[in-house]
Parts: sequence; structure tokens; C-alpha cells
Amino acid sequence: MNLPEPKKFNAQKYEAGLSRFKKKLSSIKLSANESALGPSPKAIKGYNSISKILKKYPDPRSSSLIKILSKKFSLDSKRIIIGSGSDQIFELICRAFLKKGDEVILPQHSFIIYRIYSKICGAKVIFAKENNFKISIKNIISKVTKKTKIVFLANPNNPTGTMIARKELLQLRKKLRNNILLVVDDAYHEYVKDKQFSSGLSLFYNSKNVIVTRTFSKIYGLAGLRIGWGYGPKKLIDALELIKPPFNVNSAALLAASEAIRDNKWLKKEILHVNKWSNIFFKTFKELNIETNRGKANFMLINFNKIKKNSKKIFLKLAKSGILVREMKVYNIPNSLRVTIGNSLENKKFILKLKKIINV
Repeated sequence: MNLPEPKKFNAQKYEAGLSRFKKKLSSIKLSANESALGPSPKAIKGYNSISKILKKYPDPRSSSLIKILSKKFSLDSKRIIIGSGSDQIFELICRAFLKKGDEVILPQHSFIIYRIYSKICGAKVIFAKENNFKISIKNIISKVTKKTKIVFLANPNNPTGTMIARKELLQLRKKLRNNILLVVDDAYHEYVKDKQFSSGLSLFYNSKNVIVTRTFSKIYGLAGLRIGWGYGPKKLIDALELIKPPFNVNSAALLAASEAIRDNKWLKKEILHVNKWSNIFFKTFKELNIETNRGKANFMLINFNKIKKNSKKIFLKLAKSGILVREMKVYNIPNSLRVTIGNSLENKKFILKLKKIINV
């Protein structure tokens, strides 16, 4: 009997960071770059109010949230699109602009979802080598061909935590052909405290060939609700809207996000906490002779070559004690782990256990 045959895709499946280890729920999860302090109390209140309208479909345009974002960031509301996480915006971009034979350029170590959606749409993914885990504008430019359609990058970059200075980012856009779309993922921009940095949104709010994405999954603590947004030229956003599923974002996510974006006090609290613990982590890793860099986001990449320890063994020992971090094999970064900055108690327990594992 002949059965329907699905298309074959030259793409790997996205493997999320573990929440469980050997079927046991871990007590401390530092593997997914989630918010350290969780959502704003105002966002939780907004979420709880949803029970009154559960029978209603959500607003297909997400108009109320778009209005709030437009006002907060002084943006043209017609150039904003809301997605089920920023992941959905990346998917829509690939579906709208890529065809078989096109090329997409990514930094060597970049968020894996960019390559997955690009390959699903038939594009060839080209990697540009980084310099000491920092995105190289020069190397990206060197990879451009007549087939190049999109350049994806996150700033700060996941999983390396390094950033691109505003001067370099502007230089990249200037040197790319006008018909190459630059996609700048601003997922972690709020955490950066560096005078050389500017967010993609602030640099390209009036660009004709840049789409900037942002998410409520990280600093706003709404990862469980799946909501993000994008901003770009109206012509390009209209193309994404054309293929965006109806009712793609649920009412709970829209209400919670609308309240979260207004709570500047909670946002500042999260930023201060992460910056404080980023300094503590950096100092601790240096004292332990573990290689790292000053991460610009809410996570740090650490390497164990210098102390001649095996990252897999360290990962397993941490996991057995109920602490989950992220292995870097999928990102082709050997003998390394990525550690999210959690709340104070989680961070203290992680540091204490790590010291015991490496016999300090």
C-alpha cells in the first residue's frame, strides 16, 4: 500500500536544553538562558486575568500589544509584527525570502534555529569564522556571493555571549548588497552595559533592508508563553504578515507581555541582578582557572581545557546533583558548557558544586 511521503529536509531537529535528567526534574535549571527573577508581578496579574475571555479568539493582529510597543519605542505600528516567540519571526523570514539554491550566512557559533529554518526552506548555510568567539564582520563579508540572500546574527551572540560594536554593525550593513536582508536578533540587548554597543532596533529603525527581532522569553521571563516581535520595513513586514498564521499568539501571552513591557522597575531589577552575578561568575571562573570571557548577556560560556577537565563529566556530575547547564556539542564548541545566570540561591549552589567537582 502506498502512503503519503513527507518531504525530506536537510536540517537537524532543534534540541532544547534539558529540564529533566534521567526522568527526574532538576531543581536548578541554568541551561536555557531564562530570566533569573521570572516575570514581573504585573505580567502575572495580566496572565491571571485571561480566565474571563478564554472562549474568545485572540486578536489576530495583536493590535493592543503593537500599540504599546509603538508608543514605548517610538516606532511605526505598521512595521511591527508579533510572533509566537521570535523563533516564529525567523521561520516567517525564511519562508518569505528563501528558495532552493539561496545562501544564508551565519556566524560560526550562532543560535541554531537560524540554520534549521534556512535549511528547511532549501537554502545553503554558509558559516563565517569568528575571532576568539567574537563575530567577525570581515569574515561575513568574505562569504558573500551572488547567491547570498540573508545574514542572520544575534547581538550579543548566543551561545558565546560576545557582542558586536555599533560601528562594526553599521559597517556590515553598509558593505552588504542592498538586496541582502540583514536580520539582527536583539534577544539579549537589555543586559548589555557597554558604551560601544547599540541595539539593532536603535541602529536600524529606519532601514529598508534590516529586520530586528526581540523576545519576551529572556529578560521579561515569559518563555512559557512563547511571544516575540519583529520590526522592519513595511514592505517586508507585510510579506511576513501574509504568511503568518491567524491567531498565532494566544491571549494570555498578549496580556502578560503588554503588562511586562510597561514594568520598567522590574526590568531594572533583573538587569542589576544579572550584571552583579555576571561579575561574580567571571571572578569565580578566573579564580578556578576556568577559561571564559566577560559575557554581555545573562549567560557565560566556559571552557575546561586549561584545567584539563572533561566538560561532559562535569555536566553529568552537575546534572546528577540537580543542576542543569547546556552542553555545547551541537554548537561545535569542544569541552565547553554554557551557564545561565539564575537567582542568587541557584547561583550559589552552582558555584559550590562546581568547586567540589573540580576539587577546589
